[in-house]
Parts: sequence; structure tokens; C-alpha cells
Amino acid sequence: MLVRLGCGIACLASLLGYAAQPVYPTKPVRMIVPFAAAGGTDIMARSLAQAMTASTGQQFVVENRPGGNALIGTEAVAKAVPDGYTLLMTTNIFTINPWLYSNVPFNVERDFAPITLAGSTPNLLAVHPSIPVKSVKELIALAKARPGQLTIAAAGIGTPSHLAAELLKQSGAIDLLIVQYKGTGSTLNDLIGGQVAMSFGTLAGLAPFAKSGRVRALAVSGSKRAASFPEIPTAAETLPGFDVLTWYGLFAPVGTSREIVSRLHSEIVKALASADVKQRLLAQGFDADGNTPEQFTEVIRRDLARWQKVIAAAKIRVE
Repeated sequence: MLVRLGCGIACLASLLGYAAQPVYPTKPVRMIVPFAAAGGTDIMARSLAQAMTASTGQQFVVENRPGGNALIGTEAVAKAVPDGYTLLMTTNIFTINPWLYSNVPFNVERDFAPITLAGSTPNLLAVHPSIPVKSVKELIALAKARPGQLTIAAAGIGTPSHLAAELLKQSGAIDLLIVQYKGTGSTLNDLIGGQVAMSFGTLAGLAPFAKSGRVRALAVSGSKRAASFPEIPTAAETLPGFDVLTWYGLFAPVGTSREIVSRLHSEIVKALASADVKQRLLAQGFDADGNTPEQFTEVIRRDLARWQKVIAAAKIRVE
């Protein structure tokens, strides 16, 4: 009888102890953004952090750590304790950097636990109105007639706008002169001013100028037409398979428990469904997603394979 009573007390204590385990999160969570404030990644991170703070009762704090083409902030998360209190919000530069640099201080497949692709936005291919083309088909024909003469602006080596330009060259079998800039602001100014013939820019940044006629929109870079600009065709309608999105994804350090990853995923899905976050992201031209960790892992694998091929063909390397 005493043995049974002792076992019962022990089991009850065990159950009570399990029930008393605190529910994650129990303290503030850092969401590191490896870019400067006010960019698309920062906007996405702050929109989600605000909603997740409200729903969990714990602060989700966005911390900007720019530098090294996103390597600095990304490395900080790779080396963080895998307890769910240090997260990474980044773009598909995550799948580009491994092929640009020979000494990336982390392995994107081994050192991170994907949580979700929160959202994405296509780029918009636009030309200056002086360029006599109104479609991707006409652009390709003009480029073939003037090899190496048409200029296309890129917002830095290895950026989505740069790789979209390289993919356009490869997919269309054309020779364009890529002009590198230090950021999207400079590319936009020179496109509007006619210093360059064309550029891939963010949908939110270029759409107002396309609607006012200061640039001419030819195509969006994603596989489907943009909800906010449905009259503009996709590049893939002329070049099958062309699909370049800037995506925004959340990661934890590898080793983070499945329970924490699952909780974070469910909180982000909830945030993306809220009217406030939806409105904020739509204003920036973002399409909300919230796919599962498994689905996000497949996106990463696909992107790694694609950018390895594009970067190798273009012989791009950053030392």
C-alpha cells in the first residue's frame, strides 16, 4: 500500500511539474534583421513583431544588424543559443550569398531551422519611356539588334535586381550592359532620368512611376501576375520558367526545438491573417504566405540550386 501510495504521489508530482512548465516565450525575443532600418525586410519584421507581441504578451524586438551583404547579422543568429529567443528575418540573399563568397561563416542548410516564408514580392521590369519597346518580346528583339548597348541598372552585386538582370540575359540569350549601383534609390533616380535604359525594381518603388508614365512597366518577375498590378504580364509569359521573387523568411538557429518552431509558425500565420498586417503588407506590394517549415525548406533548396547555376554562368564572385 505504501509503495503504491508513493508511486501515486510521484506520478502526481511529475504531472504537476509538467503542467507547470512555462509556455514559450517567457521573455523578450530578438528578431535580427541583417539590413538597415526602413527597407522591405525591416518593414516585414516590424509588422510581424508588433502582432506577435500583442498575441503572446512578450516583446518581439527587431534588431537591425546591417553589413557584409547580410552576412554579419546572419552569422550572429547562426551562433546564437537555439532557445527560440534569437531569430533571423532575412530575404533570399540567404540562398544567394553561399555562391557569391568563398568564405561564408555558416552553412545555410546545416546551421538554421526554417520557420516560414512570411511573404514575397516580385520585381518590376521597367524601361525609360525613350526605349522603343512595350513588351519583353520587343525588348529581346531590340537587345539582339543592339548587343551590349542597352543598359540595365542593378542595386548591387548579388542583389535580386542584379540576378534578375543576369537571368534575363541568360533566358533571353541577349547581351545587356549591367550597371551596378549602391542601393535601389540610385537605380530608380537614374532610370527615371534616362541615364539607364531599364531596371528591375521593387513593385512598391516602381509602380507609382509606371502609373504616372515616368517609366514604362514591361513585366513582373514572379510566376504569376501581381494582385496590385494585374494588367502587367509576367516575364514568364514570354520566357517560360522565369521566376524571381524577393522573399522574406524567418529562421531560428539549428537545434531549436520542434515545439518552439511550431509555436512561432502558428503565431506568424495568425499575424499574417490579421487585417492590420494584411493592409500594411499590401501597401508595400507584398504577398503574404506563411508556408510550413517543410515547405520553406523546399523553397530554400530550390533557390540554392537555381542561384548556383545563374551565378556560375555569369561568373559572379565577391571577395
